[in-house]
This record gives sequence, C-alpha cells and structure tokens, in this order.
Amino acid sequence: MSRFLRTALLAAPFAVMSIVAPAMADPKTISIANFGDHPQLNAVAEGFKQEILSSGMVDGTDVVFTLDHVNFDTTLLPQMIAKIQSGKPALVLAITTPVSQNVKNQMGDAGIPLLFSAVTDPVAAGLVPSWDQGAPNMSGATDALDLDAALAFARKLFPEAKTFGVPYNPAEANDVATVELFKTHAAKHGFEIVAVGIDNTNDIQPRIAALAGKADVLYGPGSNLIQPAISAVAAAANEAGIPLINTDATLVEQGVIPAAFGVSYDKIGHLAGRIALRALNGEDLATIPPQNPAPEDHTILISKKAMGALNLPIPAGFDDCDCIVE
Repeated sequence: MSRFLRTALLAAPFAVMSIVAPAMADPKTISIANFGDHPQLNAVAEGFKQEILSSGMVDGTDVVFTLDHVNFDTTLLPQMIAKIQSGKPALVLAITTPVSQNVKNQMGDAGIPLLFSAVTDPVAAGLVPSWDQGAPNMSGATDALDLDAALAFARKLFPEAKTFGVPYNPAEANDVATVELFKTHAAKHGFEIVAVGIDNTNDIQPRIAALAGKADVLYGPGSNLIQPAISAVAAAANEAGIPLINTDATLVEQGVIPAAFGVSYDKIGHLAGRIALRALNGEDLATIPPQNPAPEDHTILISKKAMGALNLPIPAGFDDCDCIVE
C-alpha cells in the first residue's frame, strides 16, 4: 500500500467525523436594560437570570447575559438602547417604565422579543393594548402592588390614621397610575388620599415637610424618582413626625422607618423569566398578557425601633405575624 493511500485511509475517519459532528451553536445573548443601580431593580435582574438558568440553560454556553443601566438619567436611554440593539440580542428585558417605553419605541419593529418588568400599569404606559393581551413582540411582568391590601395593612398598623400621603412624580405614568389606584380603594379603608407631586429630588424635603399635619401616614411608591431618594424621603418624614411605609424593606431592617409593604422584586424577575422562556421557545408575546404578582409575592415588615421613635405602638394584631424586627 502506498504511503499516500495509507495516509488517506487514516485521515478518512476523521474527515467523516468532522462532517457529521454538529457545529457548536453560539450562545444566545439576552440583554437586560436597567434604569439604574438600585436594590429593587437589581433584584429583578437577578431573579430573571435565575429563572432562565433554572430551565437548564448554562450561562456562557447556552446563554450570555448583558446588563446596562443609565444611572437614572433618561437622556442616556437612546444611547444605551442603540448599543443593546447593535449586539443583536435574542431577547431584551427592560426594567422600569421609562426604560420599557424607550425600548419599545426604538426596538419595537426589530422583530426581537421585548419584555418589560417593574412596570405598574403597562396599559397606561402604552406598552400593551390591554391587560388581556401582549403587544407584537412585547409583554412582561408588572410590579402592580395590591394597593387594596396595602391600605388594609396601613389601617391595621395605624388604626387612628385618617389621611394617607403619597409622594409621586407627575411625569411618570407608573406614579400617576398608583395614585389613582390608591384613590379607588381609599374610602373602603377610611382614608383620604393626599397626593404630593415631586418632580425633582431637591423638592423632597420641603414637599414632605409640608405634609406635617396633613398626612397621618406616608407611603413610598415604587417610583423611579422616589425610591432612589427614599433615604431623603424617610429623613423628611421622620422630621415631620409622619410614619413612612415603603415598598422596600431595607430602611425598616435598619430601624429608620416604621414599616414596609411591597412586592418582592425578585419574584417579578422570576415572572419575567418565565415569559422569556416561552418567547425563546417561539411563543408569540402578543398572546401572553401581562403577568401580575400574586398575593403571596407581597411581604410586610415592621420596625419596633422606628415605631418607638415616633411614639407609636404596634397593635396586638401583629403579635404573631413574625414580621417585626427590633
């Protein structure tokens, strides 16, 4: 047998193997567009990634996540979204209403599945046509707090309160929708809603101070203006002697404010992740309605220290709630 023939025969099996072996597919890129670095919003991103990976996908092999944010600067949103689109992602998760609206405006016709999250009212925000269906290439998970339950919690914790203050950003659809929903349920719980518009963080202290004697309890909504500045809201509320209930429990754990009643933002991320998996499997997002947190996705926490600082007792109805921290 010639040396050439021996070489050819030895090489043949490897040539066949190289032909029939499946090519390694590139991992799918999933882009996360966040508004800024904040514990609640970061929890959405982490819950989302965990849900995707719990399906069996391997990070770096089957899927690659990118994460961008604009440090709450809306003027930088177009630039961030253009960068994301240039990366040709398989799917985009937008976190918060302003980011979701800009993602839809810039990428709605790109044929890429787009998901919103941490949006209170996606219909009012123009993201989907109704609560019963998604839009072409877009659906997602809301952070729609059970406001009826929030008012019931406030009534139980502060039984003598009559007025319920809500600071909000008049320029944000989420905030306006939240105020209107509070007004819808307030009378049922014996509250009058006192809404105070804040469109600049510099206005927080004087606007909250002006609520002294006008609001018996204050609620910090999941606002993209209020939450990043919640420490300033808390300081102003404490100075005015108004107990603050926030959507996030961090300041309650620190003993700064009396209570928290809110949605678990980690759970919102998981809800969005489940929709993402359906989209990646080819399901039309227009057929998937927005997903709302379930009652069990809400949490409450009460600070004994912060209640005491305002000379407020914790009602006996919370004795067995396992929700009180020192």
